[in-house]
Amino acid sequence: MMGAMASEETRAVKPTAARVPSAEGPLPPAPRAWAVRLVVVGIVLSALNLRPAITSLGALLEEVRDGLGMSGSVAGLLTSVPPLCFAVFGVAAPRLARRFGAGAVVCAGMVAITTGLLVRPYTGSTPGFLAASALALMGIAVSNVLMPVIVKRWFPDRVGSMTGLYSMALALGTSAAAAVTVPLTDALGGGWQSGLAVWAALAGAAVLPWIPLVRDKGPGSAVGSVHARVEGAGPVRHVHARVEPTALRITRSRTAWALAVFFGLQATAAYITMGWMAQIFRDAGVPAGTAGVLLAVTMVMGVPLAFVIPRVATRLSHQGPIVLALGVCGLSGYAGLYLAPAAGAWVWAVLLGVSNCAFPLALTMVGMRARTGAGVAQLSAFAQSTGYLISIPGPLLVGVLYQHSGGWGLPIALMIGLMIPQMAVGVLAGRDRTVEDEAAAAAP
Repeated sequence: MMGAMASEETRAVKPTAARVPSAEGPLPPAPRAWAVRLVVVGIVLSALNLRPAITSLGALLEEVRDGLGMSGSVAGLLTSVPPLCFAVFGVAAPRLARRFGAGAVVCAGMVAITTGLLVRPYTGSTPGFLAASALALMGIAVSNVLMPVIVKRWFPDRVGSMTGLYSMALALGTSAAAAVTVPLTDALGGGWQSGLAVWAALAGAAVLPWIPLVRDKGPGSAVGSVHARVEGAGPVRHVHARVEPTALRITRSRTAWALAVFFGLQATAAYITMGWMAQIFRDAGVPAGTAGVLLAVTMVMGVPLAFVIPRVATRLSHQGPIVLALGVCGLSGYAGLYLAPAAGAWVWAVLLGVSNCAFPLALTMVGMRARTGAGVAQLSAFAQSTGYLISIPGPLLVGVLYQHSGGWGLPIALMIGLMIPQMAVGVLAGRDRTVEDEAAAAAP
């Protein structure tokens, strides 16, 4: 499948028919076929590593808490560290990419993930564990922001399919870490340290495809390059124009704010799920191994749907109906967790897995709500950094409510309450408009 995708994407970026010269100078060279294939491999391997640092910890959270002497509130803080790091470090990703190239930054991010995952289980203290986790999450943060930029730059006419491939690999890595961390821990002797550290090997593999691309900034490497798709009676023609990046006042765009809030609320739901759902099932009497598999089921639902949803979304002028359908699934899943967590565990896991596919939808809308590579970079950084800031209190508040109420009723009620505004702002973010047009219209 990946080979076919690589072939398809090679055709997508290869100039056909005519290439119109730019007034600013010569056209950028066509990307090399080997580089395009390597980018596809790099995207897939990187995506596989963007969540195991979190879901592997969720599967062993009780053991880590006992081993490091954490309280419920501190564990809630631990589950809030990912969005905090994503917000703080993600905002720097576009600036780093302009200076060093997106491929070099993602390569460095994979190195950071590898190092953090390898070190954190053996620090022996909560502060050390948090610091090593932050290093891994820093690598994840910059890669999160730059993946839509890389997709837009290398595959401007296949944003939906490549976002789907990336999201599908991300969901596969997420679910695999949730499903096999507990069995791997048992196979490696029962120590939670080795069960967490083993994921560093996968991250190390993701470094390799980016090394040849460290100096290769991609087709039309100027951040402001415009890729226009012209369709007529003949074959598709690609018009490339080199333009200077212009400052985009992203905060003047209502769509950018709606997308940022939507991203934040779906991230809140996702990190509460990854950090606490296994524990909800365990407290309801479900064995630890089965609870990990249930979490994996929730995550693995994103594998097929993360490939389908972006492709469907790019064919719609308004993505609001998809937002509403995913929200209804989330409301149903949370209601089931509240009323009968153990009896209907598999059903609730599936429904919440469908609801969590708001993430690939949000990534797809980032690529659709801006016209240029520079616009996508700014929108991606703004939506993800602002969104992750919004999501920080959620997992922490769940931990506090759980510890002080002695049960899961109040935390689940909180999750249900947050789903309503997520659906509302998602409908607003799904409208057919671009942040460039809105920012220009709002300018004095």
